[in-house]
Amino acid sequence: MTNKPSIKKFLDDEEKEVMEAIERDDYEVGNNALTPTRLKELKLAARATIHEERVKISLRLQKSDLERLKAKALQEGMPYQTLINSILHKAVTT
Repeated sequence: MTNKPSIKKFLDDEEKEVMEAIERDDYEVGNNALTPTRLKELKLAARATIHEERVKISLRLQKSDLERLKAKALQEGMPYQTLINSILHKAVTT
């Protein structure tokens, strides 16, 4: 099953233009792009959190919340599961 998230309804006009440009494959990288330096920072942060043992869980979310999480993860340049893990980790450690 290949359900694509319907995130466009959560995007403003500028974000929709960027998404359409990416889909057309004519997006030009700007100042907010995922640079090699930013990617390295994100990878280091991810590795710092994966040294602990992981436990698989099942979680039910509202569809709209999941779509928003996927949209936010796309903006941040990371998988949505990583974003969810990060949010939960921050909530229980601060």
